[in-house]
Amino acid sequence: MLTDPLTAAIAKAEKLVESAPHIRTEQDLLEGYQYLAGGILATVHAAWATEKTHPNFIQGTGPFTKMGLDNPDTMYFGARINDDAEYKVTGRRGSTVDLSFQVLSGNYTNSNVPGSEIAFDDRELYIEEDGSFVAWFGPGPANDRTNYFTLAPGSTQLVVREVYNDWTEQRGTIRIERVDVAGTPPPPLTREETEKRFARAGRALVSRVKTWLQFPEWFYLNLPVNTMVEPRLTPGGLATQYSSAGHYELADDQAMIITVPAADVPYQGFQLGSLWYISLDYINHQTSLNASQSQIDPDGNIRLVISERNPGVTNWIETLGHARGYLQFRWQRVSRELSAADGPTLEVVSLDEVASKLPYYEQNKITPEDFAARIGARQAAVANRMLG
Repeated sequence: MLTDPLTAAIAKAEKLVESAPHIRTEQDLLEGYQYLAGGILATVHAAWATEKTHPNFIQGTGPFTKMGLDNPDTMYFGARINDDAEYKVTGRRGSTVDLSFQVLSGNYTNSNVPGSEIAFDDRELYIEEDGSFVAWFGPGPANDRTNYFTLAPGSTQLVVREVYNDWTEQRGTIRIERVDVAGTPPPPLTREETEKRFARAGRALVSRVKTWLQFPEWFYLNLPVNTMVEPRLTPGGLATQYSSAGHYELADDQAMIITVPAADVPYQGFQLGSLWYISLDYINHQTSLNASQSQIDPDGNIRLVISERNPGVTNWIETLGHARGYLQFRWQRVSRELSAADGPTLEVVSLDEVASKLPYYEQNKITPEDFAARIGARQAAVANRMLG
């Protein structure tokens, strides 16, 4: 059967999930199956919705196709490209805080991080007053052409990230076309091509599971637990993004208080991730906060309280039964180098100590009704992005 390569790959990926070294509980395993389902959706979609001759931007990760510690504030789009073809990218800038472009060579695998050949944000684009823009990616030199970016040999992917600060911001639009075939249809499917696509989806699925189980070992798990590194340029070549990462382990009666300055940058965000290296449920729970969503104390600091049980404060970050997981800060669209002074400090305390450890505790308190309203706003905002 034509689907045999895919079904064999699903069985292999399921075994990889079931044997993941971090599994301790039934919840860990069930989340692994959910993660696998998202991977199947994403890789089959990518195999059938992308054409190298007639590329489209597709959503690389979303609420139900998570991977790579996806940022709840970001929409990710990607297109397959060839290094010897020219592409026209058109769009209209939304009101979101950041729009960035990156050209990668190769793919993420469990032994390789793809090279970043081009990385910039929309400050490097000429954008019309109405927000529209046209950018060109091709093998030739720019020769003073506006918004022209030269593809390096080996370029394989164009990735676009659109970042929200206030979740009521309006997304933009973007599309891509390969110049030499614009206005023509792709060739009709053949049996051979159909078989190749099922096989490609299968290979991508197995690679996806292997890669993101390996990735944290490179960048996280060699760090002492309940610590975070000082801000550093994000691995992978993003031009204007700093990050601070770590992993945590908390008992049910413990809380972690993270104190971080509200930075003078356009975007600053924090999130938790599960040991599957994906975001926790950020739609129905407050498992992430950016600076726009956070309560900022009078001294200019944001104080986050990470715990399983509700401490009754506005900046509660819910662990949702995850006694262990990943911690991630991102600062984007920065125009200066960040240092340790911009980064977080962490303290693990018992839950009943939280009030005494927060210098502005009286201002930090929130009623259950007001917290529920915050969750309702999250649900509405994500729905308005039209994600599904």
